Amino acid sequence: MKFLYASVLTTALLAIGPAGYAAAADNVAALAQAARQEGQVMSVGMPDSWANWKQTWQDLASQYQIQHSDTDMSSAQEIAKFLAEKNNASADIGDVGVSFAPLAVQKGVTQPYKPSTWDQIPAWAKDKDGHWAVAYTGTIAFIVNKQTVKNIPHSWADLLKGDYKVALGDVGTAAQAVNGSRLCHGRQRNESATGPRLLRQIG
Repeated sequence: MKFLYASVLTTALLAIGPAGYAAAADNVAALAQAARQEGQVMSVGMPDSWANWKQTWQDLASQYQIQHSDTDMSSAQEIAKFLAEKNNASADIGDVGVSFAPLAVQKGVTQPYKPSTWDQIPAWAKDKDGHWAVAYTGTIAFIVNKQTVKNIPHSWADLLKGDYKVALGDVGTAAQAVNGSRLCHGRQRNESATGPRLLRQIG
């Protein structure tokens, strides 16, 4: 069974090999027992340093005696790997950017599955057929020193108005920061020049 968990910043692609596991998916006890028998989970793109996966792997080890190993990959590489290996996948689960979720579905590397908490997930955070669901989100924040900044900015537009000293991270690789600034500044995602232009102005 293959299932895609999605998030605003990332998605996780889950592939469980033996077909017999699919039948047990709705039975937590049976699924847990099957996991204990397999004894390990091999992931791609899910290192300990990302999204608190380290604690997740530790919980799986303590509760179900499941050991974990990871190979870091990009979203595109992960989908390509699952696509090439098909039913003989060497990895069980992967974490990819949310924009890759529809592509993963299109490529046929997912299988619909709805957990018992499915109805609690808002419509925007899941595929209606169960191919993916948001697992966690990332948030862009303004960090302000209130001791020196009296006029606190509350939007990207506010940063353009005030006399602020702004420090920016690596916006060349931080696509989410660029998209966030573009959307919050009242622009559409496909207006590719808006985000970098705004960041140049405030930087």
